[in-house]
Amino acid sequence: MIKAVFQLEPFTCPSCISKIESSLSKKAGVESVKVNFNLGKIKMQFDEGKTCAGSIKETLNRLGYMVLSSKVSKVKE
Repeated sequence: MIKAVFQLEPFTCPSCISKIESSLSKKAGVESVKVNFNLGKIKMQFDEGKTCAGSIKETLNRLGYMVLSSKVSKVKE
C-alpha cells in the first residue's frame, strides 16, 4: 500500500473537492482519498499493484488541476 500527498495549485471552488474525490475514488486500487480545500492538498492511499502516482497525476491534469508537488511513501505493514 502506498500513501501519497499531492499539492495542487489553489482550488477555485469547494465543488472541486467532490469532483476530485469522486474521480480518484473510481480508479482501480485507490483505497482512500481526502481533499483539503484550504491547503490545496490531496491525501490518499492506493495499491501500487493497480495504479501509480503518475497515473493519479495524469487524472488530476485531465480534470484541470496542476500538481505542484507530491510525496509518496510505502505504508509500513
